[in-house]
Amino acid sequence: MFRAYKYRIYPNTEQLKALAKSFGCCRWFWNYSLNLCQETYQKTGKGLSRSKIQGLLPNLKKQNHWLKEDVYSQCLQVVALNLSTAYKNFFEKKARYPRFKSKHGKQSISYPQNVKFEGDYLKLPKIGLIYCVRHREFDGKIKTVSISKNSDGKYYASILVDDGEENPKLSSEGKAIGIDLGLTHFAITSDGSKYDNPRHIRKHERNLKRKQKNLSRKQKGSKNRNKARKKVAKIHSKISRSREDFLHKLSRAAVATTGGTPATRCLKIVNENQVIVLENLAVKNMIKNHNLAKAISDCGWGMFGTMLNYKAEREGKIYLEIDRFFPSSKTCHICLNQVGSLPLNVRTWTCKHCQTTHDRDTNAAINILKEGLRKLSLGTSDTALRGNVSRVGKTSVLSNAIPNEEGSLHYIPCD
Repeated sequence: MFRAYKYRIYPNTEQLKALAKSFGCCRWFWNYSLNLCQETYQKTGKGLSRSKIQGLLPNLKKQNHWLKEDVYSQCLQVVALNLSTAYKNFFEKKARYPRFKSKHGKQSISYPQNVKFEGDYLKLPKIGLIYCVRHREFDGKIKTVSISKNSDGKYYASILVDDGEENPKLSSEGKAIGIDLGLTHFAITSDGSKYDNPRHIRKHERNLKRKQKNLSRKQKGSKNRNKARKKVAKIHSKISRSREDFLHKLSRAAVATTGGTPATRCLKIVNENQVIVLENLAVKNMIKNHNLAKAISDCGWGMFGTMLNYKAEREGKIYLEIDRFFPSSKTCHICLNQVGSLPLNVRTWTCKHCQTTHDRDTNAAINILKEGLRKLSLGTSDTALRGNVSRVGKTSVLSNAIPNEEGSLHYIPCD
């Protein structure tokens, strides 16, 4: 099983210069290869493979001696691998088209081998020993080490380790939970617990506005402008780290909640549940609403789903996502009656069929859980008991439901 560990490193003055040269060489080779791939495609209709990109290096090193002197050779090999992977992800519609890299902003290089720890120091080829803050230990073989420099000038080492263990088998035996994501409350669970939205940007908005105004008044290209830029970058880094810390604690550790029973006020999502069900949200489309774009972007719903996914996989637990068009908020989880319209400002509603009053978010979380369990037990292609209850373009809520009348679905208990 592969695990990643991220440590803060503190290079000295000479190492800073050496890292800057390495960043520059890898960035230049990436841009050169990407441009050559585009020109080759325009002329021949075909791109360049990874082996052909790597085959460019011997001649390039003869023409540009600094490619041989300033950077470790394996780092350039990794650039070819990353570029070919970027093209592969683009053609598989997993990512957008590869872009050229700039010397401004975040910089990174990767070492696939010959990296090791010597006490509190990380030894890198052509760089030497760099002081590293190892806040936690790891067991296993180091596979890849990525050195990165953030916009605020901080350096980090991301270490990929193979611990030699096999991934545990997935099992659905245990407690299941459905989670509905929102803005007022970040997450609402099917048992009634609600996790407040920290609103990280709002906490730093005043300070960020002041620093950005100061930056806009500096002359472009001046040293004072670069100093002001770093101050703005530090605030953005603080917001990013705060958001990441909150999501890590929410997915694994105990986080204070509102609502629900006292036993669920400090629920640990991955630790205490075997099946976790979320809704697959189209965040890219949702942020087109300029009234909610800032608040949605600040939440980090996609990052939260990614964390739940890999943390559940490590523990042998199941993470599921249901279809984004599933009417979780508008469907009564008691009798399955579906309302025609439910604006965002309506937070509670009463079912006309069974007269049950629902909290919008809790009801949605329960429906998400039930749909996830149906998908887990039957699969998406199976029909429900006594016929298919799926509407056109929709997904059914329960497997034991039959259509009763237009606009209403009744629950038939199993024998």
